[in-house]
Amino acid sequence: MFNLKTILTIAVTLFALNAVGQQPPTNVLPKFTVVPVENDASWAAEWWRARHDEKREQAKSTEVDVVFIGDSITHAWENEGEEVWQEYYQNRNALNLGFAGDRTEHVLWRLENGAVEAMKPALAVLMIGTNNTGHRMDPAAYVAEGIERIVSDLRKRLPETRVLVVGIFPRHVSPYNEMRRRNQEVNRLISALDNGESVHYLDVGRGFLNEDGTLRKDLMPDLLHPNAAGYRVWAEAMEPTIERLAGALEREAAQLETGDPLVAIQAAGSGFSTTGLSG
Repeated sequence: MFNLKTILTIAVTLFALNAVGQQPPTNVLPKFTVVPVENDASWAAEWWRARHDEKREQAKSTEVDVVFIGDSITHAWENEGEEVWQEYYQNRNALNLGFAGDRTEHVLWRLENGAVEAMKPALAVLMIGTNNTGHRMDPAAYVAEGIERIVSDLRKRLPETRVLVVGIFPRHVSPYNEMRRRNQEVNRLISALDNGESVHYLDVGRGFLNEDGTLRKDLMPDLLHPNAAGYRVWAEAMEPTIERLAGALEREAAQLETGDPLVAIQAAGSGFSTTGLSG
């Protein structure tokens, strides 16, 4: 069910469209996916806003080179994925902005309310949308539009940051499940966001599937969230791309500062790979 604040926000938006002569279509669902709104669900009320404020303060007091943005799957790097996080991302000054239950509109609200204002990361890793297709069964095109808005917002707020959009993970055991198929369609649409420069797309979902397309329960026991082994699969699949993207920005910054390409190589070696120096 939709909470009252979300309904009121959408109502105000539709009223505004009507006021300027733009009649919203009557045969489609409202685009909740693109209207920033706080997650004020009853089960999140005790911690969601507090976590947002805590993460903002953390970003002000620490250097952030990589930021992860998403829902419960990203949030759980702090739980099931903690050991893998320590191994792959702790020395990269990574910050986890995953919030359980979040949909695209909640990420948009967090960005509007200072989530990344105190940081200049080399790389932002974004995965969001499975709660849109799962909780509310939003159309794939609407979810993709929400993700596109998030990427656009990140590019405006963090113009020097590369964005890595990770495809929504497969869910449910069957490849024919409606939510799984809807996630696949979202991924097809958002793959077009990859421009080869500031925005990149990566789909690692195949690593969670058996050869017949069924979900691997040894990696996602609840058919949605990875366990510790699943987080290792995710990290290993992303590693070459993260090394390439984050390391390249580190090298560029060092070379701009010193004018010496050798210093740039040394800077990359301090925490990021020198993979892809020639391209």
